[in-house]
Amino acid sequence: MALDQGTTSSRALVFDRKGQILGVSQKGVTPYYPQPGWVEQDPEEIWQTQLACAREALAQAGLAASDLAAIGIANQRETAVVWDAVTGRTLGNAVVWQCRRTAPRCEELKAAGLEPVIAAKTGLRLDPYFTATKFEWLISHISEVSHMATKGRLRGGTVDSFLIWRLTGGKRHVTDHTNASRTMLLALDTLTWDDELLGIFGVPLAMLPEPVPSCGVLGETDPSVFGLPVPIAGVAGDQQAALFGQGAFCSGDCKNTYGTGCFLLMNVGSRPAPATHGVLSTVAWTGVPSLGPCPTTSLGPPSNASSRGLLTGPAVYALEGSVFMAGGAVQWLAEALGLIEKPAHIGPLAAKAQDNGGVYFVPALTGLGAPYWDPYARGLFIGLTRATRREHLARAVEEAICFQTKAVVEAMEAASGIQIKSLRADGGAAGDDFLLQLQADLLGVPVIRRQMRESTALGAAMLAGLAVEFWAPEELAELSGESQAFAPGMTEEMRAALYQRWQQAVERAVSWAPKEIAQDASQPKSSE
Repeated sequence: MALDQGTTSSRALVFDRKGQILGVSQKGVTPYYPQPGWVEQDPEEIWQTQLACAREALAQAGLAASDLAAIGIANQRETAVVWDAVTGRTLGNAVVWQCRRTAPRCEELKAAGLEPVIAAKTGLRLDPYFTATKFEWLISHISEVSHMATKGRLRGGTVDSFLIWRLTGGKRHVTDHTNASRTMLLALDTLTWDDELLGIFGVPLAMLPEPVPSCGVLGETDPSVFGLPVPIAGVAGDQQAALFGQGAFCSGDCKNTYGTGCFLLMNVGSRPAPATHGVLSTVAWTGVPSLGPCPTTSLGPPSNASSRGLLTGPAVYALEGSVFMAGGAVQWLAEALGLIEKPAHIGPLAAKAQDNGGVYFVPALTGLGAPYWDPYARGLFIGLTRATRREHLARAVEEAICFQTKAVVEAMEAASGIQIKSLRADGGAAGDDFLLQLQADLLGVPVIRRQMRESTALGAAMLAGLAVEFWAPEELAELSGESQAFAPGMTEEMRAALYQRWQQAVERAVSWAPKEIAQDASQPKSSE
């Protein structure tokens, strides 16, 4: 069983030995916005929906808990949850990864010159996206959290840690290395909590979970959960789980999740690549046995692991680039502009245009993410004439998604020294044939779409199944089903010319609004 706890919903899926889904359940999770830029969720709702989904998926499959070989967990990353170690009671709402409340604190730390130190140790940018400043905020702003920390009763972690604590009846306080690497508190080279980082953010070591391998039995469910113990044997952040579920086992393998935004991850092997060129360095997975001849999985772990989170299996690292607006731009076309009736209609409309008619789109509707990292950039269409039609605008939006992906891929290649040979695609927009063909044309490499679309949940299940020998390593490649490849058909000259023009459009989007104007425009207006 895979527990897939995401930002908008909790899900559970039961897989058989052939990787087929036997049962699935999904329930929404409510977001709260107490102030502009703040995003919260109720941890109790996260727990209750996830537990209900697990039980319903089993019932739908016609199975009992005794039929389960193991449970794997994939989760929304960087979201902070704190609770009382004695009673297990949560201490307020979870601070969601999207929350920007700690942006001023991040600016203070940057002004103090700490970003280079943090980036060198963690592979991350100093940004409120990550968990460390969320923990710091909770401790410094909520008296009960501070009190529990003083008494040594405070426990905290990302969503995986919270779920494991509840599933095991409070017996296990652990997190896997992929989730730990997103907190801004873990040293990438040793995969242990770093004393200097803990001091910078004022986070007590006693509150944090033990970092453990992504693949390996880390505990078992309390009998009260399913009626009997079930091993919990695999954990990974959702994007890393998707990378594993896509079978990206070799150095240079790359996947892109086409959702509201895009999340690109590249397997870079057994040592972290430097976080340069606007991309992040992170853990892909740990504890996975050798999956074949790939050098990324046959090499051993770093030798300097410590008791703060002993690494017991090989480590594989990744580079990551996050694009803020992809499918979200298509949704904007449909809902705000009415250009299309529903997002699924964009592919057929864009396909009516033989070319973009000279129109380019920069989807900086919420700023630009990797590799630009400019929160003040603003979206634009450029190249409009009287000859411009709806299909040209639709094609320009589809092209922009692909151009953004190309920019991140090029940044990853520059940071790692590895040239990608193909791109694996998943996510909701990966069902758009026109988009994937366009992506192959503009990247110049094949884009591969697996028959199994549930790559995140499958990745979590695969990690757990490997740990308990439900699957042998050589069986994993067959679990995603057949693949469909979109081969590039555009000339290098045409590809370069289109990309150059789009980059020129990006320069205009970046320079459009001075920082002061952009900040003023982002402030909420009075209801009067």
